[in-house]
Amino acid sequence: MRPSWDEYFMQIVDLIKTRSTCMRRQVGAIIVKDKRILATGYNGAPVGCKHCSEVGCLREKLNIPSGQRHELCRAIHAEQNAIVQAAYSGTSVNGATLYVTTQPCVLCAKLAINAGITRIVFNGEYPDELSMILLEEAGIEVVKV
Repeated sequence: MRPSWDEYFMQIVDLIKTRSTCMRRQVGAIIVKDKRILATGYNGAPVGCKHCSEVGCLREKLNIPSGQRHELCRAIHAEQNAIVQAAYSGTSVNGATLYVTTQPCVLCAKLAINAGITRIVFNGEYPDELSMILLEEAGIEVVKV
């Protein structure tokens, strides 16, 4: 059977996450508008910086639970990387859909809201209630598949 558009893009996101260098969780993201891919992203260290696989995971060493103390992670989240990739190439994501393997954290939710993303489709849980509150408040359509 032919997949729906949401299924199709979620399958692509599952491939994108395989590029992740995070030792705890591989996440992939894709930004789509009018059924066209605008940008992709996965979680990993900033360009030119060493990956956690090379230097170790500080969050793991400090036993920090998922969803807490984001500032202690050397990686950029997949959603952030996708938004930055679009900005780097001068591509507007206003009115686009963000597909991501995991529910966005509050930082990614705020970026998506201000970038003009109007719909988010995800399939994995993430312990961040505030992100869902902000997305609802901003009128972002959120779909869990």
